[in-house]
Amino acid sequence: MARFRPAALDWLRRYDGRTAGADGLAAVIVTIMLVPQSLAYAMLAGLPPAAGLYASILPLIAYAAFGSSRTLAVGPVAVISLMTAAATAEAAAATGIAPAAAALLLAGLSGLMLLAMAALRLGFVANFLSHPVVGGFITASGLLIALGQTGHLLGVSARGDTLPAILTALYDGLLTRGINLPTLVVGGLSLIFLFWCRKRLKPLLVKAGFGPRAADAVAKAAPAVAVLASILAVGQLDLAAAGVKVVGVLPAGLPPLTLPPLDADAVLALLGPAALISLIGFVESISVAQTLAAKRRQRISADAELVGLGAANIAASVTGGYPVTGGFARSVVNFDAGAETPMAGVFTAAGIALAALFLTPAFRDLPQAVLAATIIVAVLSLVDLKAPLRAWAYSRADGIAMAVTILGVLLAGVEAGILAGVIASLALFLRHSARPHMAVVGQVPGSEHFRNVDRHRVAVSDTVLTVRIDESLYFANARALEDRISSLVACRPSLRHVVLMCPAVNLIDLSALESLEAINRRLAEGGISFHLSEVKGPVMDRLARSHFLDELTGRVFLSQHAAMQALDPEMTRAADGLVRDAAS
Repeated sequence: MARFRPAALDWLRRYDGRTAGADGLAAVIVTIMLVPQSLAYAMLAGLPPAAGLYASILPLIAYAAFGSSRTLAVGPVAVISLMTAAATAEAAAATGIAPAAAALLLAGLSGLMLLAMAALRLGFVANFLSHPVVGGFITASGLLIALGQTGHLLGVSARGDTLPAILTALYDGLLTRGINLPTLVVGGLSLIFLFWCRKRLKPLLVKAGFGPRAADAVAKAAPAVAVLASILAVGQLDLAAAGVKVVGVLPAGLPPLTLPPLDADAVLALLGPAALISLIGFVESISVAQTLAAKRRQRISADAELVGLGAANIAASVTGGYPVTGGFARSVVNFDAGAETPMAGVFTAAGIALAALFLTPAFRDLPQAVLAATIIVAVLSLVDLKAPLRAWAYSRADGIAMAVTILGVLLAGVEAGILAGVIASLALFLRHSARPHMAVVGQVPGSEHFRNVDRHRVAVSDTVLTVRIDESLYFANARALEDRISSLVACRPSLRHVVLMCPAVNLIDLSALESLEAINRRLAEGGISFHLSEVKGPVMDRLARSHFLDELTGRVFLSQHAAMQALDPEMTRAADGLVRDAAS
């Protein structure tokens, strides 16, 4: 199928030396940033640090072959790493599968699901994760990740998938082991240095004469400096003997060829988490890709993104990695560094491969506290504690959905929190659409416009009632329309016509059609004609396939002005002749 055709066949035809130079420079900067990140995120996922390096080699090449974004940087990310840790721990407890093997299976399942979504054109499924749900999930996940990593800064264990579990683990660790002072000093200094670099280094470099892009690239490379300095400190001061936990020996060499275990119980245990990781990863990735593509007026294909991410995750599953997706910070660095094609990702993969071949002995003395500081600084930039307040101020339903998601993730875990947020969003949407906004409208004097009688000074007819409904009609709100029209008709004894104005109606389902038929019958029994106006073409086509139009006691008018001209010409002529005295 065309959607599985490698996108690289298009941009490789025009690839030249100038483009290669731009991609190569971007790759150097991203590689420096990605090496410590990949080690840190693997630790966050509860996996050996080498798994982060492995997940940053072949998956990048696979995405470059099939993905449609020119600048998206794929690899391990914090949120997916947290979800991987929760999923593999649960699967290990339920089935006995090793966490590393569960991570391979999780990546493989995620990849297959993404490819299946591409084949079935199911990218729209991601739309069920509304912005409040995604934003709440990212904020809560960032808080969980940051709090969980404080254990490494203090020299105690603080594993857990929820806020209560992490706090309990921290308390127990501090109670039984206490704070390891050398670990706190190393981690604390790294944390201060990284925060300072993120906030202050770029402006200082710009003042010193660096260009904005160069200054930003240097600031983003700060984790590599922290890693190097801490490795030297551990070696010179023998901090490992003082209780500072280090990464230890990493296997040197390229990623091993692996095969995910085909254990039925493990597959069943990981199906749900794999689906959620696929969905979250796709939403995060395509959002970043579209944002960056818009800046260069490039096009992103949702199907190609599904294929690219699917291929990347399958590549991770067969080379010792774990689930990957497009990362925001890394992609922005790649974009700002001047990457022009996905070949920058291939060059980055080559850089990571060289690090895996020749630099792994240097990481032996890397303190876990420094990796924890790297994670904390990275994820806290994703935390937006004011977002629920902004959402509430704009829309109470969105504010509630975001709050439910945040509380659900913090108190019940990632999967339960997202599910709670989605259910809350859908329930609030159904509640809103089940009580649609309906307005009695009149003619704005001196115009052909009709507006809400409660908001504008308008001319109204004694014999014609016009009700505008601002929602599609379906089973949840059809009865509300019946009740509203009945109550309006009851207090108008001189009424002869009712017009349902439908400019916002995009759908009338079978339940709503039956309600319209009931309204038509009841009005006819009272000697009142029922009319429609401003019905959209697709809705009219569907009505034409029913008996409703044959039984309608009134007419269907192209516009509301035409309806009033036919039903109450005297009022309409008077309103048309007046000077307009109300804003439309």
